[in-house]
Amino acid sequence: MPPTLDRATLTKWIGRKQSHKDTIRLAPAHLMEMTLDRDPRLSLGSALPPLWHWLYFLHSTRIRDLGRDGHPARGGFLPPVALPRRMWAGGRFGFARELIIGVDAEKTSAIANIVVKDGRTGPLCFVTVRHEVSAMGALLFWEEHDIVYRSDPVPGAPKPLPPMAPTDWTATETVTPSEVMLFRYSALTFNGHRIHYDRDYARDVEGHDGLVVHGPLIATLLADLAHRQNPVRKMTGFEFRAISPLYDTHPFSIAAHNDGTATILAAINAEGRLAMQAKAEFNPR
Repeated sequence: MPPTLDRATLTKWIGRKQSHKDTIRLAPAHLMEMTLDRDPRLSLGSALPPLWHWLYFLHSTRIRDLGRDGHPARGGFLPPVALPRRMWAGGRFGFARELIIGVDAEKTSAIANIVVKDGRTGPLCFVTVRHEVSAMGALLFWEEHDIVYRSDPVPGAPKPLPPMAPTDWTATETVTPSEVMLFRYSALTFNGHRIHYDRDYARDVEGHDGLVVHGPLIATLLADLAHRQNPVRKMTGFEFRAISPLYDTHPFSIAAHNDGTATILAAINAEGRLAMQAKAEFNPR
């Protein structure tokens, strides 16, 4: 079907499903640990850290079936949205049980909602995909993944300035992204989106200031920081919302403070402005 912004046509995709099975192998988890500059310590039987499931259930597409951005062309599982740029807008998780390294698991995905609206810079389309991950007949966790589609930037148009981040954090860390880090994460997640490794495309076509740090990688770093702030508590929920891009050209900060059973988190660019905000929920002590 040709690309469209017709609401009636796009909403026909709501309810469309697909599923993938995978074995939660140890090797990708070790590669992720080293991508985060850590010694590999996970082993068979270890709980996979929150959000590391993005290393698994990977979907392969023939080169001929890719769009200009390196993503699979639309109109299969995802609707044929007639807007060229695609980004992660945010997501929500509910955790019931841990995903264990070594088990066989299944991810079932469904298009949950599609909304077309007019934004300040042109039309926008939001697609929400709900994923459920199960093993041995039991639901382990669910995820709602928000994707936003938008037009190409207008050359010379000013970019919106993200808000300043709060400063009342009890834990902060500096992350120095690099081309190698972004390449490794793209490879681990089989993510062909060119904004993460093709600097000319990222700058000249999609209007970015450098290679874009993956939204899922930033969310993973925030979930990891929350987990380390609450080492003996079980994470029951996590949500994040992307505010503005981070680039490989500057270090950025991740920050946290606990608020009751929740941990409030943020990723902050070099100018002190918000790039992502998140919240992790934990069982009471």
